[in-house]
Amino acid sequence: ENKILKYAVEPPEFLYHGTVQNSLINILKKGLLPMGRQYVHLSIDRSTAEMVGSRRKGDLVVLTIRAKEAFLNNIQFYKEENGIWLSDQIPSKYIVE
Repeated sequence: ENKILKYAVEPPEFLYHGTVQNSLINILKKGLLPMGRQYVHLSIDRSTAEMVGSRRKGDLVVLTIRAKEAFLNNIQFYKEENGIWLSDQIPSKYIVE
């Protein structure tokens, strides 16, 4: 797998991830995983996360990620030029419903 390499940067205190209700139990158990993509995609605000999450079929849920706390515990974050934040994965302990 040819993963595009990124340089880690410190994220804001919170980031957001839009998903569907059906995925919630798995996410709260295993954390956020790339699921076939290179990275987990995160948004800077709830409204963007809602827009991204609404592309999926099902009842929308926006998760709050305690990004700064995760970063301080060695979880890497990367910022794209388009404002999207990426991470390799987010352990469930940093996810708030």
